[in-house]
Amino acid sequence: MGSGQQRALRELAPRYVLPFQPTPCNFDAVFGRQAPRVLEIGFGMGDATAQVAAAAHGTDFIAIEVHEPGVGALLQRIDEQQLRNLRLLQHDAVAVLQQMVAPASLAGVHLWFPDPWHKKRHHKRRLVQAEFVALLASRLAHGAYLHCATDWQPYAEQMLQVLDAETALRNTAAETGYAPRPAWRPLTKFESRGLKLGHGVWDLLYTRTV
Repeated sequence: MGSGQQRALRELAPRYVLPFQPTPCNFDAVFGRQAPRVLEIGFGMGDATAQVAAAAHGTDFIAIEVHEPGVGALLQRIDEQQLRNLRLLQHDAVAVLQQMVAPASLAGVHLWFPDPWHKKRHHKRRLVQAEFVALLASRLAHGAYLHCATDWQPYAEQMLQVLDAETALRNTAAETGYAPRPAWRPLTKFESRGLKLGHGVWDLLYTRTV
């Protein structure tokens, strides 16, 4: 980590990084208001997360990442841009969803470019599995959305199969399977570089219907 990230962790984490707790979190108290809440899982270095939060001041964002340099980098952006509608969690996403997030409480979930675990023997480590998708769906309010994106086609195909099998979700691009990139998902530097090289990117956008 750079010195700036270390300083951000030391000085800003007490304000913007929520401690894990085994009970539902009162996010109204955390943010000091009632507002739609969107959860992001795995924000990397946080550039896209900061852009989304800056463009949607009326929405509160809860972003999860276990990689400490990424947490430090996003804390720097929060400080630089004065992002009062963003809080971080440095903890396992499954435990957070199970214990800190109340059922039917989220307006949306972002799962952008999760680790594809390329090798076949590692596929079981992929985050998008039936049990996890059912958990995600249970935390979405009626009409809320789940937005996934990947640049690895085999993972995109698995995502599509698993998500389509979840009866609580409806694919908004049922005819084609994959949705156009929503304008509110920023292009990452990694993604832009891949597109220039001719690599594909697949967006999957679902809404909770029951």
